[in-house]
Amino acid sequence: MPIRVNGAEVPPPDDARISLLDLLREHLHLTGTKKGCDQGACGACTVLLDGNRVLSCLTLAAQAEGSDVRTIEGLAGDRGGLHLLQQAFIERDGLQCGYCTPGQICSAIAMAEELRRGDPSYVTLDVAAGPPVVTRAEIRERMSGNLCRCGAHNGIVEAIEDMLAETAR
Repeated sequence: MPIRVNGAEVPPPDDARISLLDLLREHLHLTGTKKGCDQGACGACTVLLDGNRVLSCLTLAAQAEGSDVRTIEGLAGDRGGLHLLQQAFIERDGLQCGYCTPGQICSAIAMAEELRRGDPSYVTLDVAAGPPVVTRAEIRERMSGNLCRCGAHNGIVEAIEDMLAETAR
């Protein structure tokens, strides 16, 4: 069964041991997704799998068969230009070296959907109240699996706040 990557169907690799990250980078030449720790600790390899964030270094490509994978290269879709969050990262200086940025952006897009669904996090004060109040603490907790070694966290949080405000309109 094929895998849909950024809207295009691709065959699964012959070797069932290939990670989704290696399929994207080495076989499909989509190098926006970064290989950071290769252990699932840094979040640099985060992509969207059927809209949910996954660590592509820990996900076998075979697990994505029949699913939709979206990488940083596929965020703008048919619209062209930049995704709203990509533009916010630029405007809020949410990147320095840029290595973690694709994973940060993919993770934040999925996080916004989690918030809309009302999924609680560790810092959600009242899990019975419905969708969590979006605070900086809530954003930071939900993004804690994505590390930035350059220290652009304040810009990242501000960019996410901008995206959430824009999509709430």
